[in-house]
Amino acid sequence: MPAVAPLFLYGPMAARSFLQVAIGAAADRAAEALLPDHRLSAPADAFPLPGLAQGSAGVHGRIIEDPEAIKRLIYTAEALRLGPLQSVRVHRGARDLAAWAFSGAHGERNWLPERWSTTSQRTLDEAVREIVGDMAERPVAELAATKAMILSRAAARVAARDSAPTDLRSSFRADAVETERVEIPHAGFFRTRCYSLRHPHFDGNSSPLLRREVFVATDAALVLPYDPAHDRLLLVEQFRMGPYGRGDPHPWMLEPVAGRIDAGEAPEDTAFRECREEAGLELRALERISSHYCTPGYSTEVFHLFLGICDLPDLAQGSGGLATENEDIRTHVIGFDRAMDLLQTGEANNGPLILALIWLQRERARLRTMT
Repeated sequence: MPAVAPLFLYGPMAARSFLQVAIGAAADRAAEALLPDHRLSAPADAFPLPGLAQGSAGVHGRIIEDPEAIKRLIYTAEALRLGPLQSVRVHRGARDLAAWAFSGAHGERNWLPERWSTTSQRTLDEAVREIVGDMAERPVAELAATKAMILSRAAARVAARDSAPTDLRSSFRADAVETERVEIPHAGFFRTRCYSLRHPHFDGNSSPLLRREVFVATDAALVLPYDPAHDRLLLVEQFRMGPYGRGDPHPWMLEPVAGRIDAGEAPEDTAFRECREEAGLELRALERISSHYCTPGYSTEVFHLFLGICDLPDLAQGSGGLATENEDIRTHVIGFDRAMDLLQTGEANNGPLILALIWLQRERARLRTMT
């Protein structure tokens, strides 16, 4: 790695909120600068971090000169896979000086600030919070290998700020919880946190100091494809580690189509994408069933559950999934009555599938009038 001083940052990495998370007080010393004869481009991506390209407009950004801040920013940028450093010349006021900049991700379209939403910036800032928290403990290559998971976890934390109503349940807020310490017992593709905390009791007192572990997951979209014209639906079957780890002698499970919500995606976008990837289906419409925590006692994971309106083939069994993700999926097209049998026998033992089938049973008559 070449000596980097100064470092030119652009786009979302030049945002004050990003710099405050990444380098703390050194953000106050970041001066504005201009990189002439360049523009920002971005790939066609749901979360398009920009890269540098040749152009006449010039790129506005900030210059960082503090060595420790530069070290933290290099680690952060490498974790986000923002490309190699390149030598540039920037204007800082009346001065023209040499600097380094990350090449970033290139694309065919221009990256425009107005296309970068507040939610996207908050997601990036949350991802950086996790990255810099790992800087002393993990090689940056490990983080770079799990970039998609880091961004998805960050997107889930941002989405969590839009909480459900408190008409019946307590209106206690999270800031009423006293957190003394947070540890990371495991940090890999998945992550766990261990909290030492006190929380309010309903009688106005406080709990003793408690130690609680939580599995930090991404949010997921799940969709049960349904063909109202032929009154049939599609299930996917695949090997699942949960039943296997529990000791279930039959760890292959019937489920709705499901997938992780990537950063920058809405749950509906994920539902459409996963139906294409797992089952080769193009949905006509979505019906929202629920958004819910699946195991709130120890996991952050939220499921966004849908029913997808589509045309289903006559083929009883098929296959799907992405080889790049080592997915081995079998699909089953079955009639509504057969699906209800699965509820009765208990073969439908997947929570989201049970919920989706009960919802379909209630809404079936209405849905069949849509044909």
